[in-house]
Amino acid sequence: MKLLITGGGGFVGSRLARALLARGTLAGQRIERLVLTDIAPPPADLLSDARVEARTGPLLAQTEALKTEAFDGVFHLASAVSGECEADFELGLRSNLDSTRALLDALRANVGAGGKVTRLVFSSSVAVFGPDPSVPLPKLVADDTLPLPQTSYGTQKLVCEHLISDYTRKGYIDGRAARLMTVTVRPGRPNGAASSFFSGIIREPLAGVESVCPVSPDVSHPMTSPAHTVDGLIAVYEASREAFGGRAALNLPALNVRVSDMLDALEEVAGPKVRALVRFERDERIAGIVANWPAGATAERAAKLGLHPHENFADIIRQYIADCAALPNAAETLKGMS
Repeated sequence: MKLLITGGGGFVGSRLARALLARGTLAGQRIERLVLTDIAPPPADLLSDARVEARTGPLLAQTEALKTEAFDGVFHLASAVSGECEADFELGLRSNLDSTRALLDALRANVGAGGKVTRLVFSSSVAVFGPDPSVPLPKLVADDTLPLPQTSYGTQKLVCEHLISDYTRKGYIDGRAARLMTVTVRPGRPNGAASSFFSGIIREPLAGVESVCPVSPDVSHPMTSPAHTVDGLIAVYEASREAFGGRAALNLPALNVRVSDMLDALEEVAGPKVRALVRFERDERIAGIVANWPAGATAERAAKLGLHPHENFADIIRQYIADCAALPNAAETLKGMS
């Protein structure tokens, strides 16, 4: 089995790659080759695995060569993030929409050349949902809630969902779009995503560093952990066409939680001194983006695939701590707990 992960050098992509390599199989087939594409090389531990091939550079520049290369499966995770897309409209179109269209056409060309239909899992986003005067946003967005994105990022993700559905209808791919909820806690430095602070208000205090929360403590949002996200992507890939339930995108499970609940959980796990390192300073740009995001979500179709959210946010924090504790820089990343 030969697989492609776009965005394979990123946080979720590299974690997915590790999970697949550890399993050794996917949908009953042995994984012999795992191609990781990204603008930067993947971590060294992945490069050391003989089954891994890394390709560095923009995905859009690599798709022409993919027209003559057959893959059994693709996890399409590569994208510019929300804050970047609002700041640079052309970047979002190029990285999210144009790259996806080019990738789909490469897979379609393979079928036309006599190759088999490739199964593709696309990481869409909860950002496809938003409020509109004509259709109020429900308290909880469901699989069948009408998507009305209020950001360029969300719009690009929704367009890609429909493209993947249509390419699947035409028999060019076997596509499945899974809407990822906000993944936290992300390690490392903050990225350009408007949701970056959801990780920052946990990650930085645990490292003994002050963190600024740009929104109100009453803000609620659907959250999930990196491990649950990877499990969801794999389950969506392995589901039969019938079990997936049509061509429309589905929501991955999430814990619907307020910022204040997150900080309560941080205090429960790491103590009041760590919580005290978070201060509130409103950022109108970030707050304006987040105000148009859902306060919570449900995931009935994913539940039928055996996927469920965490029971509490403290468990998500403990998972992050356990991940950090296993790394050489644990003393730095968990300095606030010492």
